[in-house]
Amino acid sequence: MFTGLVESMGKCASLQAEGEGRRLVIEASMFGNDIALGESIAINGVCLTVVEKTLGRADFQLAPETLRKSNLGNLTIGSLVNLERALRMGDRLGGHWVQGHVDGVGSLLKREKDGDWEKFIFQMPTTLSRYLVAKGSITINGVSLTVVEVSTDTFSVALIPHTLAITNLGVLREGDPVNLEVDILAKYVERLIHP
Repeated sequence: MFTGLVESMGKCASLQAEGEGRRLVIEASMFGNDIALGESIAINGVCLTVVEKTLGRADFQLAPETLRKSNLGNLTIGSLVNLERALRMGDRLGGHWVQGHVDGVGSLLKREKDGDWEKFIFQMPTTLSRYLVAKGSITINGVSLTVVEVSTDTFSVALIPHTLAITNLGVLREGDPVNLEVDILAKYVERLIHP
């Protein structure tokens, strides 16, 4: 379980084929001695397991399903990724409940500047629109955000300068793919209403 509050950005240092999957090596200052083998880390909102570590680096294995269902298959050497360690009991929940299970891949349609803020408009799979409401929560590349507007296949969010500076959303260009995770509570409500 995560909160969608990015702790750090990391950089893709290596990406090697492993059968039909890949081994991903991320360099980040947050990978200190306290990172444990087997620990869950959200990378661009995808919950992955640390399988090897050295100071400042951690290795993760990407299954074929992960490569197909997320934007991690698009990473190249030097790509910036958002990182968050799993929530511990007693931690503050400052964002919203995030599982690290990607519901779909969207893409950035447009960035609109408004002073220091920016409005981002994203394309999304139409199957996800029923889970989004204005002022509800969405996770984009692992970042917990508030939805501004929703249509059948698009939605928008407003980003403050701090979010643009400390996450990889600040370097997104039109057409770039993003991982989307809708609010788990919306999925449970739907299941209760339509079993």
